[in-house]
Amino acid sequence: MLKPSRPGTITLARHGEPALSRKCMLTSDQYRDWWAKYELGGLLAGQTPPPELLATAAGAGVIFASTRQRAQETAIAVSAGREITSDVMFIEAPLPPPHFPNWFKLPPKYWGGVARFWWHAFNHHEGQETRLQAEARAEQAAQRLIARAETGEDVLVLAHGYFNHMVGRRLKADGWKLVHNQGFKYWSQRRYERA
Repeated sequence: MLKPSRPGTITLARHGEPALSRKCMLTSDQYRDWWAKYELGGLLAGQTPPPELLATAAGAGVIFASTRQRAQETAIAVSAGREITSDVMFIEAPLPPPHFPNWFKLPPKYWGGVARFWWHAFNHHEGQETRLQAEARAEQAAQRLIARAETGEDVLVLAHGYFNHMVGRRLKADGWKLVHNQGFKYWSQRRYERA
């Protein structure tokens, strides 16, 4: 079999906006419950994928998606009925918050930042996936995507903000360059090419 003249691209896209509202103030225990619901929930109704993401999906040789509902619904919205390869490998890294007194309340967005900092800096995982385990999973995911892109196919992954960031870091370490960057907002994409 002939080796392709160039590897395909790898695009890491974040899911659409979830249905669960972030407009609330929560204690750390309430945030823990909120995150559990967020992990199970789907997308806010009435969203339309951006044309650029639809074009990326149309040109992809393979579409991977996290098994979380919000990623699955995103994949369905952009895939135009094409096959989607769902894999638990692409789920978000956990966000268990530290225990704070009940008088201390924050909106979910800020609890996510606090929880991510505690998980990253202090290995606070409450029996869930540790940072080292998530980093190993990100490397495994990156290698899987690279292997597929090296066949010449463009690869699209529909997953989650922080885990996509972790996979992107591994891609860069493995010689891939970020060539298109829409940040980490909902429906955004970050595209990598072999440097």
